[in-house]
Amino acid sequence: MGKNLPHHHQHQSKSNNSYTKFIFVLFFCLLGLACIVDLFWASSSSFSSSYLRFASNWVSQKPRIFVSQQQQHNVDDKIGKKKRFLSATFSDLPAPDLAWEQMPSAPVPRLDGSAIQINNLFYVLSGYGTLDHVHSHVDVFNFTDNTWCAKFDTPKDMANSHLGVASDGRYIYVVSGQYGPQCRAPTSRTYVLDTQTREWQSLPPLPAPRYAPATQLWKGRLHVMGGSKENRHTPGLEHWSIAVKDGKALEKEWRTEIPIPRGGPHRASVAINDRLFVIGGQEGDFMAKPGSPIFKCSRRHEVVYGDVYMLDAEMKKWEVLPPLPKPNSHIECSWVAVNNSIIITGGTTEKHPETKRMILVGEVFQFHLDSLTWSVIGKLPYRVKTTLAGFWDGHLYFTSGQRDRGPDNPQPKKVIGEMWRTKLNI
Repeated sequence: MGKNLPHHHQHQSKSNNSYTKFIFVLFFCLLGLACIVDLFWASSSSFSSSYLRFASNWVSQKPRIFVSQQQQHNVDDKIGKKKRFLSATFSDLPAPDLAWEQMPSAPVPRLDGSAIQINNLFYVLSGYGTLDHVHSHVDVFNFTDNTWCAKFDTPKDMANSHLGVASDGRYIYVVSGQYGPQCRAPTSRTYVLDTQTREWQSLPPLPAPRYAPATQLWKGRLHVMGGSKENRHTPGLEHWSIAVKDGKALEKEWRTEIPIPRGGPHRASVAINDRLFVIGGQEGDFMAKPGSPIFKCSRRHEVVYGDVYMLDAEMKKWEVLPPLPKPNSHIECSWVAVNNSIIITGGTTEKHPETKRMILVGEVFQFHLDSLTWSVIGKLPYRVKTTLAGFWDGHLYFTSGQRDRGPDNPQPKKVIGEMWRTKLNI
């Protein structure tokens, strides 16, 4: 039989039981709270990681919100470069549209050919058909009835492309240039064509071979300036002249003149109003690949510029004039002289800063001889280099060259023989 406990022992036992229950409840509460905290921490970490990933992505799209001023500058600079990379046409200049009419195409496509206009006849000489095929003939276009009316051969030993050409209104003088396809070296041979008899004669050779030199008749002398040297790449600064009359040389040797301030090929040379102008050009060009039996063309560094120079009447000093609206090259026969101004069609400009690809020119430029200033007067049907330009009855004509890949791609592609004209109101 059990014994009854005293009253104070019963109370103490109840108290101990209550205390024990409280400890258990508190322990489980703390344990639950720890689980809850751990759960929230894990959720928070996951959310934080997701948020950071999202924020990081969003910052790349909205950098002004999350980056410092210096970081913003760096990001903006990278974005700017990316935009330039995406914009292949960044070098195109604003210009009015011109109404172009397509005319009969030349009998053959031409790149780096040459041309001379004498009255209503337009003589188109030589040039590449392709890199592996060059032309050795002249095609003649009649502006009066808009037909290609004649064809005849050039001398066997005359250069096939990158010629220097000039005329006195009957005789066409052909100086130096590249003999053969691909990237063969230039020659020093010089010839003259009598356009009335279509007979060729030789003249004294240049002191040294030149490739695409600026060439012009001025003050009774045939002037040859700049161009590239024998390796096709090194710019030449030399300036030579020889007295000529009625298709004959009056001297046995070329005379050394004041060097041109900046050398190189593919520039326009214009004699007008008793002044001699040299416009645009470049330093450097393709070279033959070392050891190549076919002199295969290999790209080298080129610098295209828009420099304009004028030689004074005494032939003692070159004056620097305002440059072209943008650097321009491959324009040696891309010009006409109209209404006391010089019109230039197409060309090539500086390479794309990101892709380093060649960029063709699609604008028509006008140089005003009274104010010695430039303006952009229109757009060509497409961008194109080494155009051959003429002017007749208020119309600007151009034919041949190498055109772009399309409105959004200014890189060169197809060699063409197309001819176009537009009415100029200047």
